[in-house]
Amino acid sequence: MTDFAKNARSAAKAMRALFPPTPLQRNVHLSDRFGADIWLKREDLTPVRSYKIRGAFNAMGKALAAMPDQRRFVCASAGNHAQGVAFVCQHFGVEGVVFMPVTTPKQKIDKTRAFGGGAVTITLVGDFFDETLAAAQTYCLEHGAHFLSPFDDAHVIEGQASVALEVLDEMGSAPDHMILPVGGGGLSSGVIRYFDAVGAGTALTLVEPEGGPSLTAALAAGEPTSVPITDTFVDGAAVARIGEQPFDVLRHTDPAHVLLAPENRICVTIGEMLNVEGIVLEPAGALAIDVLESLSDVLRGKTVVCVTSGGNFDFERLPEVKERAMNWQGLKKYFILRLPQRPGALKDFLDLLGPEDNITRFEYLKKSSRNFGSVLIGIETTHADTFEGLFERVLARGFDFRDVTNDEILAGFLI
Repeated sequence: MTDFAKNARSAAKAMRALFPPTPLQRNVHLSDRFGADIWLKREDLTPVRSYKIRGAFNAMGKALAAMPDQRRFVCASAGNHAQGVAFVCQHFGVEGVVFMPVTTPKQKIDKTRAFGGGAVTITLVGDFFDETLAAAQTYCLEHGAHFLSPFDDAHVIEGQASVALEVLDEMGSAPDHMILPVGGGGLSSGVIRYFDAVGAGTALTLVEPEGGPSLTAALAAGEPTSVPITDTFVDGAAVARIGEQPFDVLRHTDPAHVLLAPENRICVTIGEMLNVEGIVLEPAGALAIDVLESLSDVLRGKTVVCVTSGGNFDFERLPEVKERAMNWQGLKKYFILRLPQRPGALKDFLDLLGPEDNITRFEYLKKSSRNFGSVLIGIETTHADTFEGLFERVLARGFDFRDVTNDEILAGFLI
């Protein structure tokens, strides 16, 4: 066994002072659906509902062993890393200073404060994470505090590797395939290093959100490179630049084994796991499950482990999740209707709706001319193909309309 594997096992043993191994559960629903033996490694069931507590615990413990007088630790995070650091600060009895963007939802601030139990001070700085990170690092320099990176740290990677160790211990053998989410790369690089160290021979698929493909960009460039975040929905994995140390491990990854998950499709997965299985997953926590459909031919008949990396889901986001899921499934559309300004025109349009068509939004925008007005209409239905018939009937009746469902500019202003 290599030093890395030994250190990961020591880290896992020490973690038992905080929490037991997270459950590895066979999921009957997914197994039957995809014709495989599918297991979920439930990292959403740690004390802070994400795997981030592992790396934070190991890195802080190693820092205290090397610097016993260090009593102040700092991190920059708007989510799971902050909560993991706060929980570990309380465990070790040290002071934590957590820097968060000003735009961080109150729910996440309150949870971080609760996990810290009085040991943590929260500082809100900057509208964007880069500003928050710079403020945290400046604070460390000025106050001699120790900065805890969320992923670009050898001891964090070592701590995250305990996920792989627990999977092997709980299964008794290596799974055929494992699917992991990727953000900054701490979890995936730790798992890969551990599997390599013990000769597990498990095939790996890594998953990034489509709106933040930092590993995909790094593999194409041969080095970490910054990418624009085009969609922040998967906030736990939408990282603009993968970590330097994780990429040293991940640079040999076959790009074909890195999949991108569309954010709207992830919403379908979140809803399915909540409604069918009663499992609450945050967007990043659903990444591994979301790509099962894309891998169905590869996985059939095999033993598969999906890491559900987090369950810190704000239920105030449920309307957005439903909206985006229906968009992906083609069950909801928005369009602008040019409606004649005459008595009975609206009734003529309503008569064109089918029995499964439901108007969820109706808003007059303005009069286009003296004789016509523009109306924003949202319609939900139960089968995507019903829209084709509806649009044919609308055009045949002489109404002019424009589908703006996927028009980023107009939808951004109107919907």
